[in-house]
Amino acid sequence: MTEKKHPINEDNEKETTSLHDITKELIEELKQSSNEVFMTVPISPTDDSTENQDKNDIINHIKSFNIRPKDIKTYLDRFVINQSNAKKALAISICDHYNYIKETLTNTSPGHYTKQNILMIGPTGVGKTYLIKRIAELIGVPFVKSDATKFTETGYQGGDVEDLVRQLYKKANHHIELAEHGIIYLDEVDKITGTQSSHHKDISGRGVQSNLLKIMEDTDVTIRPNWDIQAQIKQMMSTKKDAPPEKETINTKNILFIMSGAFNHLDDIIEKRLTGHKIGFDRIKKDPINKDTSPIKNLRTKDLVTFGLEPEFAGRLPVRVQLNELSKTDLSHILVHSEESILEQYILSFKRFNIELYVNDDALDEIADIAYQEQIGARALSSTLENIFREFKFELPSTNIGYIYATKEFIQHPKKILENYLKSPKKQLTADIMATISNEMKKSNMSVTDNEQHTLLKQCLDESNKGHIVELIQNYMHNYVKTD
Repeated sequence: MTEKKHPINEDNEKETTSLHDITKELIEELKQSSNEVFMTVPISPTDDSTENQDKNDIINHIKSFNIRPKDIKTYLDRFVINQSNAKKALAISICDHYNYIKETLTNTSPGHYTKQNILMIGPTGVGKTYLIKRIAELIGVPFVKSDATKFTETGYQGGDVEDLVRQLYKKANHHIELAEHGIIYLDEVDKITGTQSSHHKDISGRGVQSNLLKIMEDTDVTIRPNWDIQAQIKQMMSTKKDAPPEKETINTKNILFIMSGAFNHLDDIIEKRLTGHKIGFDRIKKDPINKDTSPIKNLRTKDLVTFGLEPEFAGRLPVRVQLNELSKTDLSHILVHSEESILEQYILSFKRFNIELYVNDDALDEIADIAYQEQIGARALSSTLENIFREFKFELPSTNIGYIYATKEFIQHPKKILENYLKSPKKQLTADIMATISNEMKKSNMSVTDNEQHTLLKQCLDESNKGHIVELIQNYMHNYVKTD
């Protein structure tokens, strides 16, 4: 008995054949049709006049580079605390690089120059990424940041290092000329070391280093990978005789590469080289290391090779910058003096609920001390503040409380202090205002009579002054001193 075929199988077979035929016909039509057909393909359209104007603006912007190393350091001081030597080294390298690019655009025969790619060495949370981001914003060039651990040698499992250049092209709003003068920042480069490192496993790190080496030099990277459908369609379009020529590659010669990593145990490698590491009668005796000097200051390319970097890769990073671990004092200064401080973010967050937050100096020191114990640099400040103020941000917006005065005790016992606010809000408000007056008197090194303090307290309790209590007290003290 002959088995009867199910009609669904026939339909599926016809559908598969039909899809195949449609695809084949589309490709043939794209190859043979006029330019109008291609306009329906979703490839970004370009206006020649606008594109030429943008190109001129980009070139003129780079030609106008006139920033001095001190200007860069002064700008960075606004955002990153400490790291003075690192800022100086970065400022010099950045100025050297973009002054050379400026010269190549204005001079047909610029002088010899070796690209000053940078290697930044330092623990987490000390401001490595923030420094480079701010520099790129100051100069006005596109900036791309990624982690070295995302990339693999083949690019099939994991990312392809050439994607970094393509990301730069996107950040430059698809302007090739601007992308060719941008900055690529790659973090955790210490995680792609080779097998010779006794501290790390080889995860095809050498292959990734070799691939990075190619784009760090002078090479061309296509703006779209070969597997991209737009790239395939454009390739078919380029076979037409009347298709206008279009630049489809980004040259990496003038792209500045900055690498960074914690490089744990690198100081041990340097110390062994400086002091000798053999034992017994064969021990090599060398000059002792100054205990007050970090071994990283004696860094040599040989040490990076011993750590696991390829010699050619390490050699393409001639500028080595060390960033120091942040102290408790540094963390406290970040809270107060750094622009875009995380503490300022919390103050503004409470302000949006019509709640004024004031943190005194003892509380700042306590926050810095707690964050320092985390040993992750400035990143710990965010989590520390979140743990302290979480319940306050949840509970207080639903009350009439409009002022918070944070002390050392407040930071140490936030739950207990919150209970006081919720149980006796008026009593706590009065106590906070009087504590603020006392604190401002101490800072101003002055005394105010009890009657005057009572008068000031009444003013602060007035509903019209809600949200301006600290300003009111500080102005009162200032005027009191002038009158006195």
